[in-house]
Amino acid sequence: MNSRGCLKWIAIISGISLLLLTILYFVFNDNEPVGERGAKADAMANKILKAINKEAWDSTAYVSWTFTTQDYVWDKKRHLVEVKWKNNRVLLNPNEISGIAFSNGKMIEKNEGDKLVKKAWSLFCNDSFWLNAPSKVYDPGTKRSIVDIDGKKGLKVSYVSGGVTPGDSYVWFIDDNGLPTSYKMWVKIIPVGGLEFSWEDWIELGTGAKISTTHKNKAAALKLENVKAGNSYKDFGFEADPFEDLLR
Repeated sequence: MNSRGCLKWIAIISGISLLLLTILYFVFNDNEPVGERGAKADAMANKILKAINKEAWDSTAYVSWTFTTQDYVWDKKRHLVEVKWKNNRVLLNPNEISGIAFSNGKMIEKNEGDKLVKKAWSLFCNDSFWLNAPSKVYDPGTKRSIVDIDGKKGLKVSYVSGGVTPGDSYVWFIDDNGLPTSYKMWVKIIPVGGLEFSWEDWIELGTGAKISTTHKNKAAALKLENVKAGNSYKDFGFEADPFEDLLR
């Protein structure tokens, strides 16, 4: 096939892809709802925090989990994280977006190392949200409101600042006890608004905190695996503090 023929097929495929995205947008896209802020919204948020045992989550010293291809060990007290994916390992300080990067066991210097650190920070921001987003309804930069979607009351939490993509909003639906059952998403990285994912298969960590390990919709199923809480790095197989080099 000559170059003109290749360009023709690329144009056709691009056109079909654009058409499919347009159809998906108009079929599945929901406008972001406007809610009512105030005491009712805060009461629903507090009900969620009680159901997931936010107090126990705050007192959890260490937690580890696997999400897609990423493995994490999070020292929550010092807010330091080991992030591993593919052949990469990063010791990360999320507050400063700084750290030490390794590839195939060798430390990576400056420019390439900084790229891996920023990648690890982005992965951690996303994957720790999937780990326990309900605990973040009062995070700095959030606004809460009550919305009505198809006759169901939900708690809309908007992240005005912070994170990788400030401006994202989520509407939580809960059961009678306050435990989340699903949320709808209005996020910058997804062009279709209102995609809904379940929050199910709840487990209770040794500290008493509750974590949902399965998030599903009609197109995908996301699983958190190997979720474990601990009191020390030794609970995760480390003989010495894994963040010692980071703190020097």
